[in-house]
Amino acid sequence: MAEWQEISGGVTAPKGYRAAGIKAGFKPSGLPDLALILSDVEAIAAGVFTTSQVRAACVDYCRQNLQAKHGARAILCNAGQANAATGEQGVVDAEESAQLLANELNIPPESILLASTGVIGQRMKMEAMRSGMPQLVADLSATGSDAAAQAIVTTDLVTKSIALETIIGDRPVRIGGISKGSGMIHPNMATMLAFVTTDAAVSPHLWQEMLSRAADRSFNAITVDGDTSTNDCLIALANGQSRTHAITEKGRDADKLEAMLTAVCQHLAKAIARDGEGATCLLEVQVTGAQNEKSARQIAKTIVGSSLVKSAIFGHDPNWGRIAAAAGRAGVQFDQENLRIQLGDFLLMENGQPLQFDRGAASAYLKQASEGAYLKEDTVLISVSIGNGHGSGIAWGCDLSYDYVKINAEYTT
Repeated sequence: MAEWQEISGGVTAPKGYRAAGIKAGFKPSGLPDLALILSDVEAIAAGVFTTSQVRAACVDYCRQNLQAKHGARAILCNAGQANAATGEQGVVDAEESAQLLANELNIPPESILLASTGVIGQRMKMEAMRSGMPQLVADLSATGSDAAAQAIVTTDLVTKSIALETIIGDRPVRIGGISKGSGMIHPNMATMLAFVTTDAAVSPHLWQEMLSRAADRSFNAITVDGDTSTNDCLIALANGQSRTHAITEKGRDADKLEAMLTAVCQHLAKAIARDGEGATCLLEVQVTGAQNEKSARQIAKTIVGSSLVKSAIFGHDPNWGRIAAAAGRAGVQFDQENLRIQLGDFLLMENGQPLQFDRGAASAYLKQASEGAYLKEDTVLISVSIGNGHGSGIAWGCDLSYDYVKINAEYTT
């Protein structure tokens, strides 16, 4: 049983945080497009960023600040323009954005972290940034998480938010998070932004280590379409306002905090996969029997990222051969005679041998999942075992529908 409970409030559920989201004019649609998360005091900051060689200016800006071991007070995010592949002017725009907020809040620009999302190759609309900043700061609220979550989305159909609470040292400790993402999603970070806050007190190196491991088990374990973006980032702040003792080394309290952080990240990651562009269901692949967790996750990610598997799921076709083929090309050695594949409650292969199964019922399972009517709601579960090892891993994704092509064929037109 989990040692925490879900609460309301998102990134403003932990003590000492405010947030806001406004319509500044970055999006042609006129929807909210500028978000701010602010800690009342300087917070420990950690981050995980895109592995792409083509990066947005905000990514390099954040990396430099984190490498310089600056604390952080604020996260500023615009939606509409990615400010990626925008050359030197993109860097100037990012730096001006931080300075504008710094002036408004009377804090150093080095204590501000930046994020952007939108069309690659487009600069931020700086006039919108300049004119919107006073309102953004004025709208800061201890209940502003939902507004911030709305302001960071692009093609998302829903906002993504979560907050959890546990007890450490007889005091409540909270972690909250918001994220965005729907397309251009693939392991090693993707077109996704995620912002996490906690009021726990934790040392910088430990907080970064926790976040990196949590990212591997969440955002780096999802895929929608196999494309990795220029802008993705996961930023986490810890401001210590719970007034608990500082967690500075491994132990029970550190394990509890990391488990809750991972749970927050996994909730947000699954919400992104579930909201994949054109998706009708969430796909969860569980792999066991590997030599280690990394190998198991690698197979799971390969299966969940297979266009053939994803297309079969959309077509309600229990074509387990595609699952077997994806597992076999994942780059992990195993004896195919140990391969076991199960779709929901339907055992399709065992000891490397195909089994008879009710194809009609299995197809109905997929159809019901796409309609959200099955017992596990909208989730299609694929379980794969490759041997007797202790390594296990999970990856999440979605089916591949006609609408995915339509959405992305018309993205800038």
